[in-house]
Amino acid sequence: MPVTIATWNINSIRLREALVLRLLQEESPDVLCLQECKSPVDKIPTEAFRNLGYHHMVARGQKGYNGVAIISKLPITDAGERDFVQLGHARHVAARLENGITVHNCYVPAGGDIPDRAVNEKFGQKLDFLTEMRDWFHKEPPQRSILVGDLNIAPREDDVWNHKQLLKIVSHTPIEVEHLGAAQNAGRWIDVTRQDIPEGPLYSWWSYRAADWDAADKGRRLDHIWATPDIANSAGGSKILRHVRGWEKPSDHAPVFAGFDL
Repeated sequence: MPVTIATWNINSIRLREALVLRLLQEESPDVLCLQECKSPVDKIPTEAFRNLGYHHMVARGQKGYNGVAIISKLPITDAGERDFVQLGHARHVAARLENGITVHNCYVPAGGDIPDRAVNEKFGQKLDFLTEMRDWFHKEPPQRSILVGDLNIAPREDDVWNHKQLLKIVSHTPIEVEHLGAAQNAGRWIDVTRQDIPEGPLYSWWSYRAADWDAADKGRRLDHIWATPDIANSAGGSKILRHVRGWEKPSDHAPVFAGFDL
């Protein structure tokens, strides 16, 4: 069964409902995972999604911050969530497809501006979040699973516009890359995007601060799609929809897509 999965940090699902609907109409993914919904679950505009054939949703939300949702054309069941580092944040939710595939939607903390946990509590929380992910995957090795989301780390040198300049910038510091790699290795996760597109710069986020984000092109690949080895070979068709970053009143993230022949 071919399944197309997309992940997108929407930066307020109610503020950008029209953009979500446009993406669903133009690209028609089977499953869309959203992060930073910034909405209680009961305020998510599900009726508009249902009108486009997306009758199924599992989500975790909170007012004004965080929030993750999995919207699907295909039947899904709620597979729970984890409160990493006991922050009380809505940063993870999982759904199970009828074929037994589990989809994890994750929103890793951004980590603040200073990459030093001694002076920046948020950076410490980010590292602890990733360590807890690592330990979870060690304890309960994932199988037939897909993990997507805004992981807020660009791990490779060609995942950022300038590797040397960003080595001391949160999202690309060596300690963050090390922690993300440890979590990935613990679950034996395959980076599907880089499996499909192994060479060259790839970005999924461009700052709002740039006067012309497209011309400056100071991007980072913060959004990821991973799969366990037992299904990773079925993946293909990966793409990052850069042009969506240029839509009116956009999120600062672009959607990332992958297809799976499951």
